[in-house]
Amino acid sequence: MTVRELSVEDAAALVRPRDSLGVPLGPGIPGDFLHALSARDDWEQLEVFGALLLDLYPLFTKPGVRYSSGFFGPAERILRESGAAIEFLPADFRRFIAIADQRAPRVVATTATPPDADGWMSLSLHAGATVGPLQAAGADPDRLLIVEANPHFPRTFGKRPQFPHALHVDEVDVIVPGTRPPFILEDQPPTPVDQAIAEYAAGFVTDGCTLQSGIGAVPSTVMALLAERDGGDYGIHSEMFTTGLMRLHREGKVTNANKGVFTGMSITTFALGTQELHDWLHENEEVRFLPVDIVNAPHTIARNSKVVAINSALVVDLLGQVVADRINNKQFSGIGGHEDFVAPSGLELEDRSLICLPATATVNGELVSRIAATLPPGTAVTTPRHQVDVIITEYGVAELRGATVGERTRALAEIAHPDFRDELRRAAGDIY
Repeated sequence: MTVRELSVEDAAALVRPRDSLGVPLGPGIPGDFLHALSARDDWEQLEVFGALLLDLYPLFTKPGVRYSSGFFGPAERILRESGAAIEFLPADFRRFIAIADQRAPRVVATTATPPDADGWMSLSLHAGATVGPLQAAGADPDRLLIVEANPHFPRTFGKRPQFPHALHVDEVDVIVPGTRPPFILEDQPPTPVDQAIAEYAAGFVTDGCTLQSGIGAVPSTVMALLAERDGGDYGIHSEMFTTGLMRLHREGKVTNANKGVFTGMSITTFALGTQELHDWLHENEEVRFLPVDIVNAPHTIARNSKVVAINSALVVDLLGQVVADRINNKQFSGIGGHEDFVAPSGLELEDRSLICLPATATVNGELVSRIAATLPPGTAVTTPRHQVDVIITEYGVAELRGATVGERTRALAEIAHPDFRDELRRAAGDIY
């Protein structure tokens, strides 16, 4: 194969008015390429598959363009509310690979680093669900693989030979220059509620635990607490690598010595965080990026020792059903790896899965309880009740694993905001 080096405008011209395009999740999205596509107005039927947009690309406001997203972020929500043809595609992160294979978009595009001396382009901040589909597109003469080579992105590593986390220039049809820096996700200062929840959560972490951390203020605050206090010898096996996990490394708290699988290295499938995180990840062999079907496979997660998974939710009902992506007929986020990391916690007593959420939210100026007697109409359960271990709010901890229906309903009512407890206690009695 002979690779062509083109301007991003010339590469965008290779996409037909009636075509299909696949891009990775979040930090793997080729931003310059999507903005070049946005300059065109000749779309008749462009079908795009991706997830977690990190920019408001005008492409998705164009007539004739339809976007199927496996994970909504703020950009998807804003664009959809503005009238863009954006639909949610329900699937957990691991299944993105099969969906990409099923759809087989004619054009597949990704961000990577410029080639090294041997012609290898690191996939940088995202391994995710696209490594296999990228290679499949490059090997098919009827399809087109476009790589946006961006010097602002860190060169990161997989685990050779099986998981190289890189494409060779010989596998690629077109290389275009990338100029946009990676998306920066700054840590927000924790609120008193975040701090209280994090204090409870950190109490479940013991020396030698293998940690998984989701996105948000509570997981970040937990990592800050762990970095400051005594203890350590932690391992990292996490779908997402965060600035908080970097700080644990820098404080000498991470050894990855006792994990049980992929020992000696922190494992992830994508990273989102600060510029400091990106700089630290550059050519850092302590962290390895592997495909999501490896990282999020429940049997792989379960092989690690003393797993403590820390994730968030929108609402939890008194049965313990967890809502993390869709509520009141509105798609808020996505399924991601939520269930993958919750499910293994019930297999061994030493593994714990923590679902953390504030006890209340303000909706249309009204205070509402996020511990709910029943789920509102138009709400989808992200994680079923029988897989849930621990629910934490700023008012305490409800341990659900091994609890009867009556025990769990009562425990959840007790960690609700005081203004809602009596109502929830009565509802708990009815459910029991």
